[in-house]
Amino acid sequence: MLQTQYIRDNRDRVLDGLLKRNIKDAGKQIAEVLKTDEERRAAQSARDEALSRSKTQAREIGQLMQAGKKEEAEAARVATQQDKALSKDLTEKVGLLEEKLRSLLYNIPNVPNENVPAGTVADDNEVVGQWGEAPTLYDGATPHWDLIKKYDIIDFDLGNKIAGAGFPVYKGKGARIQRAMINFFLDEAREAGYIEIQPPIFINEASGYGTGQLPDKEGQMYHMTVDNLYAIPTAEVPITNIYRDEVLNEKALPVKNVGYTPCFRREAGAWGANVRGLNRLHQFDKVEIVQITTPEASYEALTKMIDHVTGLLQKLELPYRVLNLCGGDLGFTAAQTFDMEVYSAAQKKWLEVSSVSNFETYQANRLKLRYKNGDGRIQLLHTLNGSGLALPRVLAALLENNQSEKGIKIPEVLVPYTGFEWID
Repeated sequence: MLQTQYIRDNRDRVLDGLLKRNIKDAGKQIAEVLKTDEERRAAQSARDEALSRSKTQAREIGQLMQAGKKEEAEAARVATQQDKALSKDLTEKVGLLEEKLRSLLYNIPNVPNENVPAGTVADDNEVVGQWGEAPTLYDGATPHWDLIKKYDIIDFDLGNKIAGAGFPVYKGKGARIQRAMINFFLDEAREAGYIEIQPPIFINEASGYGTGQLPDKEGQMYHMTVDNLYAIPTAEVPITNIYRDEVLNEKALPVKNVGYTPCFRREAGAWGANVRGLNRLHQFDKVEIVQITTPEASYEALTKMIDHVTGLLQKLELPYRVLNLCGGDLGFTAAQTFDMEVYSAAQKKWLEVSSVSNFETYQANRLKLRYKNGDGRIQLLHTLNGSGLALPRVLAALLENNQSEKGIKIPEVLVPYTGFEWID
């Protein structure tokens, strides 16, 4: 979340950033935050003054008693009791105002980086890079939802029988290519200096608030009410929360972690006629890369993370493009996000397979994730993450782009992991 001090010092920049996100009542939200913060600071100051007076008076009581000034001592005792009662009331008021302020801040998204383009919808995103040529398919080419039935590698009907729509069952070579991609992505990340983490796939409420899924994405997460646990939407959440309430040594930075997990998303209201097959699922596999670094180094880290993800796509021989997301398409917690999309030749459209984001201090402020710099000052860190990669749409593009009359050719880089070159 944003820091109140930052909002006070940079009110115009915050308002401009929120307007770039097309938040129409940004001025009202910020005014309410600043008003509540002023009330909190005034109450806290009055409480501190009452406590200071009561301490001073308590010392004076003994001196007055020793001097035989009983009436003055009694008056001081009464005043002390009044100030203690006042400080108790003010402490409660401060607590309520802090809770109100926190709630207000939880509902204000991050301020976009100055390099985020203006815009309201996905069509306003800026294409900043592209690689590869769309393959020319043979006359009998079909979308992946037909291919998976033809080769019996993924079964949506079985998944629907077991769990419901959006929970596929991977079979035979379909299951093996899933495992191959996971291992390939993990190995590549390890070679790039990321330390592998295998985190829990359920999180508590504090973890959801720490990385910003709560309260913003509460309706999109699977919630187990009996235990008050949430199924993770991405490995970003448990991995980043490893460092909640920590003060890291600057020499340990940057932190670079990678983790594979299944991911769960309700995708409420996201289904439509154009969503078929692997394009949108309730459960899917993903390898996630996470970095924690100093503010000065975070945008260089963002560039390197983008290079890592696009390097994976090149090795998989998938045509892709890189998008700088506009303000209206930017995620709630992100300061800047770049999406990587692969071209699906059979569907004749681009499919998002990775988002790489810099959250600057937004998550770190919620997490109380800090470090001690060379001057001994405690400062908030910057957090970043990205899909490296999400499997379903990568698999969809691999199946569609590599199909032929003979079968489906496996990219050369995956063959050592699959143990086969063709799905036929």
